[in-house]
Amino acid sequence: MSGEPETLWGSAAKLFGQRPRDNRFNPRELRPKSRNYIIREQDGERAWDVMTWDVLGGKAPWPMTNVRNLALPQWRKLAEKPENRCLVPLTEFCEFTHEKHDLGDGKPALKGEMWFAVPSQPVFAVAGFWQTTAEGNGFTMVTCDPNALVSPIHPKAMITILDPDDIDTWLQGSYDDVVRLQKPFDPAKMTVRGPVFPTRRDER
Repeated sequence: MSGEPETLWGSAAKLFGQRPRDNRFNPRELRPKSRNYIIREQDGERAWDVMTWDVLGGKAPWPMTNVRNLALPQWRKLAEKPENRCLVPLTEFCEFTHEKHDLGDGKPALKGEMWFAVPSQPVFAVAGFWQTTAEGNGFTMVTCDPNALVSPIHPKAMITILDPDDIDTWLQGSYDDVVRLQKPFDPAKMTVRGPVFPTRRDER
């Protein structure tokens, strides 16, 4: 996510809390257990917040960054409540190639990064949920079946990208509305670049 809070999807360009002031807060690149910007609603207002990308707050063997089966009781509990839904703003998302690439530089082969974007939406919204944990507020992204562009790289799932017209429904609709929006994004509206090898400063 490039940039700081601005008015997007009907949100106010403000934070519900305060922006972290420590040097470790770097919302530009979202990684498991990192703190990042999300958008949510509270008391009739839609604005930004800062949360950790782990909706279980460290209570699982690994950070719970993605959720797919919304019928499971613990996830349905969040999906049913509009106050626990959020948007995760992104400019791109990454999946790694299956195969490792020999870059001919005498170093071990490595997987490449494939970066996906939505040209018509320089910042696009990913469907998410959040809750308060013992470690603070944590969020997760909702995943779905992959579309034809993502599946060759990541055949199991992709993040649920929302059309702008579906933003209000995601944040305010019923549980059934949420389930209907959990679907692959139109691949014709997306682009992919890569493989990229940032640790070697090489792109193909």
